[in-house]
Amino acid sequence: MVPRHQALKLPKPAIHYHPPFPFRPASGPHGEFMFSHVMLGTNDLEVSKKFYDAVLGTLGIGPGVANKNRYFYRSPTGLFGITTPINGEPATHGNGSTIGFNVPSAEQVDAFHAAGVANGGTTCEDPPGFREGGAVKLYLAYLRDPDGNKLCALHRPAK
Repeated sequence: MVPRHQALKLPKPAIHYHPPFPFRPASGPHGEFMFSHVMLGTNDLEVSKKFYDAVLGTLGIGPGVANKNRYFYRSPTGLFGITTPINGEPATHGNGSTIGFNVPSAEQVDAFHAAGVANGGTTCEDPPGFREGGAVKLYLAYLRDPDGNKLCALHRPAK
């Protein structure tokens, strides 16, 4: 088997990260997905795990898998993790940053939002619902996790 960086004609990665369980993202219509993983810092790992177990559970993603001071959530298309900062400093959220999750239905967007609010998250922006911008119509819900990270559940309805 040819290593991915050789098959894609990329330079050899300097750092290799191996998640705590077998994982390989599925290929999409444009080849491999852009991100291998998304990691967010937290100041209270167990509070954050409760929150993400609930919101990601609405998408059919199992509970976080522990790995030292981290929890990982996997889907067929990506890896999401929460961690206490390795430098010992407090975790902070990014002003202007949003992590968006693709959701298969408007009902699941609502369930994602409700589970988040019920597990320590706070709603932000407009209530869950349709937003239109030009030719695009999306069903969105925004909330902040217990550490203030801004999340979006996004459903793209069929045209």
